[in-house]
Amino acid sequence: MIAKASAPAKTILFGEHSVVYGEPAIAGAVNKRAFVTIKDSDSDISIFKAPDIGFEAELISTHKKYVLRKGKPGIIRYILECLYKAHDHSPIEITLSSNVPIGSGLGSSAAVTVATLAALYRYHNIRFNKKSLAHDAHMVEQAVQGMASPLDTLVSTYGGLVYLSKNKKVERFKVNFNAPFVVGYTNKHGNTGKMVRDVKNLKNRNPKIIDPVIAAMGNLTNYAKQAILKKDYNKIGELMNINHGFLDVIGVNTLELSRMVYNAREAGAIGSKTTGAGGGGSIIALCPGKVDEVADAIACDDNILKVKFTKRGVSSRVYK
Repeated sequence: MIAKASAPAKTILFGEHSVVYGEPAIAGAVNKRAFVTIKDSDSDISIFKAPDIGFEAELISTHKKYVLRKGKPGIIRYILECLYKAHDHSPIEITLSSNVPIGSGLGSSAAVTVATLAALYRYHNIRFNKKSLAHDAHMVEQAVQGMASPLDTLVSTYGGLVYLSKNKKVERFKVNFNAPFVVGYTNKHGNTGKMVRDVKNLKNRNPKIIDPVIAAMGNLTNYAKQAILKKDYNKIGELMNINHGFLDVIGVNTLELSRMVYNAREAGAIGSKTTGAGGGGSIIALCPGKVDEVADAIACDDNILKVKFTKRGVSSRVYK
């Protein structure tokens, strides 16, 4: 039996980090995906392969451990956690391919987690729906990272542009939001778990300063929701710039990220900000009429990714 699944990457427009503390957030699925294939193993051991990044390991799923064959560990902890949650520990071969840059801030771990769980559930003929899959994927990310927002796994599961409210209610935007964005990303990979812990420690040391910042980020997200519904690109851009300043305050921006943000603005972007956990990774720039100019400006020092929002969420099927 062969089970296959794929899930989209995402970009956070507003609410990264503050969403961990119960504030709202806005994120959208983009047309870059992680693809997972699971089949019976040809031997008595389980193997994980990721040819795109030159990684291969033997899996000891009963103990969440692995034996490295080649490459550098990275996404493997998410795979092991998925196996521990949804696999009977029989020998299987898992192959991952992805056009989502790892550690780029586009939710690569969430896309891989959602796709892996969906493939495992298909492989074992376990019934699931998107609600349960998103919940289970969030539990995997939480186990690996210590603290994790449900936003990434929600977007990778459902697709589309979504608003996550303070009470964890998911609202899908019905407006056709085809804003011209450019994503820039560095070669320095961010570590989501570390950045979430760093913000938590900063908040614990300075609660009277950081707590109001977190609350302000939530208020800003609600203003952004209304601007998106009105397709008020100038207001969206202005709020993106403010949001980037908040991310500076909580310590997740880097020299590389800020360089891309300001290069984008100087080239004509009306709004640009870090997207994702920070500490490396990506920025997103809103640049109506200036896509090529902004892309060229970012590409002078860093990498670019031209993405579109997609309504397509997780998909999976079984081949016998």
